[in-house]
Amino acid sequence: MENGRSSRQFSRRAVCGFAGVLALSFGFMASVAMAEDLPREAVLPLAMANKAVAAALDKCTKDGYRVSVAVADRAGVLRAFSRGDGAGSHTVESSSKKAYTAASLRGSTGDLAEMLGRMPAVQGLRDMNDKILILGGGLPIEIGGEVVGGIGVGGAPGGHLDAACAQAGLDSIGAAHKLPAQK
Repeated sequence: MENGRSSRQFSRRAVCGFAGVLALSFGFMASVAMAEDLPREAVLPLAMANKAVAAALDKCTKDGYRVSVAVADRAGVLRAFSRGDGAGSHTVESSSKKAYTAASLRGSTGDLAEMLGRMPAVQGLRDMNDKILILGGGLPIEIGGEVVGGIGVGGAPGGHLDAACAQAGLDSIGAAHKLPAQK
């Protein structure tokens, strides 16, 4: 009898243990399935952000402009920044805001400025928040068809010149070209 009871207890423990393992396995598989349903987003690596900043700053410096360059991630959070020698203190904020605006609104800040000039009804875009700056010099960073951030340059004597330096930054990391072809 003693032997029969032990083998039944052992059988119950084995069945309960097996059931527990099975339940955990199904729970794990369900959580894996839920994780697979989460959206995937490309992230701009820091090394690429730094490379874009360096290339944009180099272009503006060679052209004789004292600028600051900022790169923001897809959410508009600052990822990399450099203030060139002799760049005015105002360029720190302007380049950061241009990068934020290009990333957040997923477009060229120069194009946005032109649109606001043509369509007064959308002037409210300027006031969406205090980080928006709609002035030429900010370009979205698009890689593989996905906007992963924005680059902003501030300090050259004109938004089109800031944008040309920003484009040099995009070119250095293989991002999509955002400026119209030179005539």
